[in-house]
Amino acid sequence: MNIRENWRIGLLIVFVVLASIALFVPRGGGADAGARGDPTNLQYGLDLSGGIQVQATLVGQTAEDVAIDQNRTTELTRDLASALELQPVDVQVTPSVGTQSGSVEVFANVSTAAFADALESVGLDVSPDQIRDGVTADTRERAVSVIDNKIQQGGLAGGSATLINTPTGASYISVETPSLDLEQLMEIITTRGRVQVVATYPVDTGNGTEQRQSPLLTQEDFVRIGQAHQGGEGQQPFVDVTLTQDAAGNFSEAMQQWGFTGEGMGRCTYRVDPEDPGWCLLTVVDGNVTYSASMGDDLATTINQGNFVDDPSFILQTSNYSEARSVLFDLETGALPTRLTVESQSLIQPSLAQEFKLFALLTGLVAWLAVSGAVFFRYRQVRVAVPMLLTAAAEVFILLGFAATVGLALDLSHIAGFIAVIGTGVDDLVIIADEILQEGKVATGRVFQNRFRKAFWVIGAAAATTIMAMSPLMVLSLGTLSGFAIVTIVGVLIGVLVTRPAYGDVLRNLLLTEEG
Repeated sequence: MNIRENWRIGLLIVFVVLASIALFVPRGGGADAGARGDPTNLQYGLDLSGGIQVQATLVGQTAEDVAIDQNRTTELTRDLASALELQPVDVQVTPSVGTQSGSVEVFANVSTAAFADALESVGLDVSPDQIRDGVTADTRERAVSVIDNKIQQGGLAGGSATLINTPTGASYISVETPSLDLEQLMEIITTRGRVQVVATYPVDTGNGTEQRQSPLLTQEDFVRIGQAHQGGEGQQPFVDVTLTQDAAGNFSEAMQQWGFTGEGMGRCTYRVDPEDPGWCLLTVVDGNVTYSASMGDDLATTINQGNFVDDPSFILQTSNYSEARSVLFDLETGALPTRLTVESQSLIQPSLAQEFKLFALLTGLVAWLAVSGAVFFRYRQVRVAVPMLLTAAAEVFILLGFAATVGLALDLSHIAGFIAVIGTGVDDLVIIADEILQEGKVATGRVFQNRFRKAFWVIGAAAATTIMAMSPLMVLSLGTLSGFAIVTIVGVLIGVLVTRPAYGDVLRNLLLTEEG
């Protein structure tokens, strides 16, 4: 066989060898494949491995195309939160870059009418038609990133969170984990993990003394997060952190302005009388006070001398070590921008997933056998049909190697894509065979090439149509439809670039040898 003339067959062999390496040579996470009863490096999704899937939406409302003065974002956030009786962290004002418009998000359950009234009260001209349920794309992506961090650091390794967009335009977050601990998963994803330091202090007004609360620090104000400490020798458990320069300056200014470094030193009575606590620094997690502390003499002296900004070390105290570890977890994983509303949850036992895997394999085999029967019935020639079926099988094998290489977690949608690839692949090979065989004998290589070229234009156009039709499903994050589209598109590309040309070389050699 002339290697130069049959280089496409060589390319197919190279791809099959590479797929074999990707599937069967242990590497990294695939080294323990035998221990889980699977000799390959393939990864499996929830359908074929078992676990939990939770689908949830983010609570909130968004006003879009709002005329926003970029210099008023802080003021607007504070005033909107006050008008809606929320905390400033539950309101986000985002001006668009280079324009005078933007979006306003509220991370709470409020009515559209109340939201519109609040926007009007702070000087923003917004109609109810500009307000919709849900949050912005940036907020959704941030939530997915935080949930991913929570899952990985929460002991549910192997789980993941993805953003799903439905054909109707709705969006939700899908969380999957191989663990069967539904209670732990729900606790992780439904807890916002918002850690704040809030100052409460008395203020003299014309009507007497009034107790006020002001948020001081959030996760964004920490440039370094240390460890959870047991405490001891009169000190409560705590987490040590380092503030950013801006946060340290604001903190120092606020402590001096509100009297914490003067008359308020050591005068926190929150645990005795929460209604009249004096000067307290509260560690607040998701709106719940976990610890209250006074301003210490050493810290007050450092702030008064102006040295705190040079070394802005700070500690978040808690009532016990377990709370300190919980605060550390929330600081490291980040806070969810808003709460999640769980829409659905499902649990697949590993034993049932194994049955799915077996049935998926049998379905693929039945599809291949059915195609084999149809091909033999049509041609009644082993020399034409057998290479066609082996080429189709090689295409699926290479596609499995691709899945193992990129770490694609196979589920039932991907299996459907494999079956579609078998069908479209053999269909293209039939077009090639018909174009070459139906016009009479193949006397020379030039005659074969002319006929093959005509057939290849047909299957090339069909492949382009398939890719264009599937591309929106792949890029729009439509859940299981995306998996089906990815496998189908990659299968079509492998077929057009590798397996179809190789089958042409095989058929040319067989036919020209017979004619000779």
